[in-house]
Amino acid sequence: MDLAGLRRRPAGPGVTGPGAGRPLAVRTDPALGGRWTSLATPEREWLWRNPRVPAAARAGVAPGDPFVDAGGGEECLPTIGGPSDHGEVWSRPWSDGGDGAARVRAGNLALSRRLRADGGVVRARYTIDGQPGAGLLHAVHLLLDLGPDARLEVPGRPDTLVVEWPEPGATTASTWPDGRGVPLDVLGPDDGTARCAVVATDRLDVVDGADRLALRWGVGPGYAAPVSLVVWRNLGGWPDDGPYRSVGVEPMLGAETNLDRAAPDRLAHLDGRGRLEWWLDARATRAAQNLPL
Repeated sequence: MDLAGLRRRPAGPGVTGPGAGRPLAVRTDPALGGRWTSLATPEREWLWRNPRVPAAARAGVAPGDPFVDAGGGEECLPTIGGPSDHGEVWSRPWSDGGDGAARVRAGNLALSRRLRADGGVVRARYTIDGQPGAGLLHAVHLLLDLGPDARLEVPGRPDTLVVEWPEPGATTASTWPDGRGVPLDVLGPDDGTARCAVVATDRLDVVDGADRLALRWGVGPGYAAPVSLVVWRNLGGWPDDGPYRSVGVEPMLGAETNLDRAAPDRLAHLDGRGRLEWWLDARATRAAQNLPL
């Protein structure tokens, strides 16, 4: 996977796309792992909620508990795949600093987030502190409420790593949008498949009917680290004992899903001061006809 072009980006570029810009609002719950509970325009809620998971099940988690797939957006640090599944910070209460600021500590890492809506753009700014040189992965695990005609637009044909395929623990190289026999860029009705893939990109447009959600992300000025996108396309193929439909897009610092399996160049590393900063911007537009970018 070619990561050279994704290691350094200036902070805060413009997000562009066809259609009229729409107000985009965000809500989070610091007490429940900093969870994103809403990302909405006046016309729609973008975040999916799992109807199978009672609110009490998500509210009752403690550090070390198995992941509860409640939907919304979860912060995953220092790994996505286990152990620990989805990392250490989603299950811990965060301290609420007000004005969109929140902070959490897990092990030797401290994660700070400032999240605000600014001129129609939701901006998330992250700072990770810890031991100099420490390797990690950090993903913003957004589960989206999308119809069967929705599509995921990524520029070009970037390198793609299909993980846990063709068997648990395996990884298979591919090229976007091929998820090894499953198209990652289109959804459709439930077909009994599930794929998870890491895509070498720093941008994604999610198109669903008239609505477009544009995501852009990168490391802060003066920092160097790979960034990528995790796509979770589950159309009734997981879990074996009760499959359901869920679609996740996860802007990520790093280029793997499993901290223990990742080669050093697929991890993000804290700098000599023990710090790394990165950002994520989201913008929504609406058009009578959404043409492919």
